[in-house]
Amino acid sequence: METTGGSADPRAEGEGATLGEAKWAAVKVLEHRFPGLDSESVSFEVIAEPDDGEGTARVAAEADLENWRESALELPDEPAERVRSIVTRVAQSLELRASVDVVESDDEIRATVNGEDLGLLIGKHGNTIDALQHLAIRAAFRGVEDRKRVVVDAAGYRERREAALQRSADQAVEDCLSFKRAVELEPMSSPERKIVHQYLSERTDVQTHSEGDEPERRLVVTPVGS
Repeated sequence: METTGGSADPRAEGEGATLGEAKWAAVKVLEHRFPGLDSESVSFEVIAEPDDGEGTARVAAEADLENWRESALELPDEPAERVRSIVTRVAQSLELRASVDVVESDDEIRATVNGEDLGLLIGKHGNTIDALQHLAIRAAFRGVEDRKRVVVDAAGYRERREAALQRSADQAVEDCLSFKRAVELEPMSSPERKIVHQYLSERTDVQTHSEGDEPERRLVVTPVGS
């Protein structure tokens, strides 16, 4: 994976009620500059300590860039942790105030990004989060034959988008049957076309197929028998 932060300042200061909070604050500043940075790649200098619980702790932190570059190229062994690592690094590189929760089941790994102002991560028509999901899939199962479904979500976007796609599909079916003609839906990504296709797969009065080239490829709903 290509890393960033080549000209960024490797030093930062942090404040907090305790030395631990001050160190955490400094590391969070550095994480935005150097995605994937962990505390093992940071050295600290204490500037001020609280006196009997009073006052503010201040520390100066400096990132070990050589160690960070080496660790940034490595991914965890477990697919779920690889997904967490990829999504976390991207969220940090976008300077988002967000957390990443990963839940793994027998057939799925789902990473959910929670935070504020996640529109940058989702992107126009979900293009950015779809690209991140594709990257997470490739990273998670690199060299692994037994694969699971990988979903990257942000603040309930997938559920809202699926509901919108189903409404669009229902309208297309209504128009298709009312006017006895094929109806094209808006251009969609491959995962979204699959959602609509599966949603309409049990209907016996319409059928679906895809037409066009990416990124303008779209689903077409046609009356059965046409």
